[in-house]
Amino acid sequence: MSDEIQTSEPQQPVFSIEKIYVKDASLEIPGAPQIFLEREAPQIEVSLSTAGGLISEGMFDASVTVTVTARLGERTMFLIEVTQGGVFQIRGVPDQELAPVLGIACPNILFPYLRETVSDLSVRAGFPPVLLNPVNFEALFAQQAAMRAADADTAQNSSATH
Repeated sequence: MSDEIQTSEPQQPVFSIEKIYVKDASLEIPGAPQIFLEREAPQIEVSLSTAGGLISEGMFDASVTVTVTARLGERTMFLIEVTQGGVFQIRGVPDQELAPVLGIACPNILFPYLRETVSDLSVRAGFPPVLLNPVNFEALFAQQAAMRAADADTAQNSSATH
């Protein structure tokens, strides 16, 4: 028998993709079929949001939701909303680093799938493909963190004055 000294080495971080899926998809063409007779190019509006949270020990859900609205003046040509989800195994990551992993790394993985789904839906609806521009999720995460901090300061200041 050997007398080995066991040292407790820090746990190596684990990050793996368990599942990528379309959580929700919606397509509306309120003016069909007349809208297909229009020849002018629509104005495209895009809004995007991310979410993430704990499912069970070491397993997390992250999602990216996009809403694409195509308008001709005041009329909506089409509306596409897609939520692309993913289940990720994340272990050995310090708590303070977990939010950036869920808000930056996971959305970066999900975005190409979301982009493909939106493009596919627009083509299947009879319109040209909608190609979403790349998104800087790091900047988006920083912007959301700054907004949360400002909201917390506002709430703290309003409760201090009452």
